[in-house]
Amino acid sequence: MVQELEVVIRKHALKNAFDYGKASLNTVVGKVIAEKSEAKNNMEETMRLTNQIVEEVNKMKKEEIEKELGKYDFVVKKVEEEKKIRLGGVEYGKVVTRFLPEPNAPLHIGHAKAAFLSYEAAKEYWGKCILRWDDTNPKKEKQEYVDEIRKSLAWLGLAFASEGYASDKMPLFYRYAEQLINQGDAYACKCKKEKINESREKGKACNCRSRSENDNLELWNEMLGGRAKKGDVVLRLKGNVGSLNTVMRDPTLFRIITTPHFRQGNKYRVWPTYDFEASISDSLDGVTHAFRSKEYELRDELYYYILNKLNLRKPIVYDFSRLNIKGTLLSKRALKPLIEGKKVSGMDDPRLPTLSGLRRRGILPEAIRSFVLSFGLSKVESEPTWEALLAENRKMLDPVAERYFFVAEPILLKVDKVKEGEAFLPKHPSKNLGQRRVGYSGRFYISKNDADKLQEREVLRLKDLFNVELVKRGKTLSGRFAGKELIQDSKKLQWVSGKKGEFIEAEVLVPGDLFVDGKLNPKSLMVEKGYCEKACGELKKGSVIQFERFGFVKLDEKKRNKLVFIFTC
Repeated sequence: MVQELEVVIRKHALKNAFDYGKASLNTVVGKVIAEKSEAKNNMEETMRLTNQIVEEVNKMKKEEIEKELGKYDFVVKKVEEEKKIRLGGVEYGKVVTRFLPEPNAPLHIGHAKAAFLSYEAAKEYWGKCILRWDDTNPKKEKQEYVDEIRKSLAWLGLAFASEGYASDKMPLFYRYAEQLINQGDAYACKCKKEKINESREKGKACNCRSRSENDNLELWNEMLGGRAKKGDVVLRLKGNVGSLNTVMRDPTLFRIITTPHFRQGNKYRVWPTYDFEASISDSLDGVTHAFRSKEYELRDELYYYILNKLNLRKPIVYDFSRLNIKGTLLSKRALKPLIEGKKVSGMDDPRLPTLSGLRRRGILPEAIRSFVLSFGLSKVESEPTWEALLAENRKMLDPVAERYFFVAEPILLKVDKVKEGEAFLPKHPSKNLGQRRVGYSGRFYISKNDADKLQEREVLRLKDLFNVELVKRGKTLSGRFAGKELIQDSKKLQWVSGKKGEFIEAEVLVPGDLFVDGKLNPKSLMVEKGYCEKACGELKKGSVIQFERFGFVKLDEKKRNKLVFIFTC
């Protein structure tokens, strides 16, 4: 077993060093665990071996690394994964999962992956999924985010078996903290934050670690009672200060935060960290399977360590790869400054990967579900483009979206020998979704992009109407009626009637990649201006339609003399 593990570690250490000049311990550990999950069973040994091999590889010359790397096979075989989530050794009807959003920012599509994995796993095994608000950091959390997140989850179609708040368990958290102190497994530390970080980095214990249980309890009570000020003292776990897994080097369990809580007010001033709260809450809430992204994988050891010390029931933790989308930064740290700094129009800006932004853009919740579940519980990292989601969305919109015409940068086309009339155009090419009426005369608008490509004497077809021979080019195009019979290989152009009252001014906001090379893209939101047909004025705000030969759009705003759409896909 150890020999096999060493081979896997060396392979990934060599590859990481070859790609980046130097192998990174944490990166290599993540790759090793993703390939050989049983390595998690003894993280101490895995970390020791990885550290040893990484040090060896980092002393090698690049040509030596390249030569040895050739012995290993890195061919990745594509495997079609089932969308159904498979859990081993479970009893139907007894699976309990959870989704625990922190109400400090809007949800984005990465959160949707976590939510759907937990929800669908419970559904697959006739179990239940609970919603628990991870609200133990008053500095950042707000009721407005609770409201926004609830709205997003309802839009996704997620109905949870129950809903609760971690902050309601504060008396229990205090009781378990005191149990750890009395057992000699936690201690009050009066070191400054910088000194704590330095000692943890060096793998050295601080002097506070040797304080007696009674002294620790006294300091703990000073924290609770208000005699200790913010930053004076924290409660730390007695882990393993020399562990290769730095997470285990006496992490902080509780700290003083005096900011009023959005629900609890000033009732509490000592708050647990995520690692303490999540492990205990999962156990107390009856969670059987806890899903979280791979970035927490090294924290799994701490999760189980806390539960073991408190003799609490242990859920099974599943780590999955975090969702990364090319051209987008999927993190609250990146998105919140954009929103709060007004670099975007708000939480629902259609350029954002927030669920409210995707909803406003016209992305269907069913498309999001299909997209995020396609990655399953795999730990394999990937960076799909938005196109994968948009293709799924198009597939779902195509059978149900009504069709209309829009012309960008309109060019007038005058057609001789055309009498005033009206046409009834289908709202869908294959489904009976009704018709829209268009009145016309000899004046039509076509898109500049189409007009620029036309040649004199060329015959084009105004889609679903009749043929026109182009007679003369210019700022205004001149043509003549050329019959109604469909001509093979002729260009079929969308059009808008130029007859008074038959067209409406329209704008289409076209979102692009918000970031290019890690920097904010100044061209991330373009505007296409033009005309759409009169029938669009009857659409309800929020309708998703297709502008033929342009794309699917959502009606975002109805102004007095103009309609504003957002390009969907």
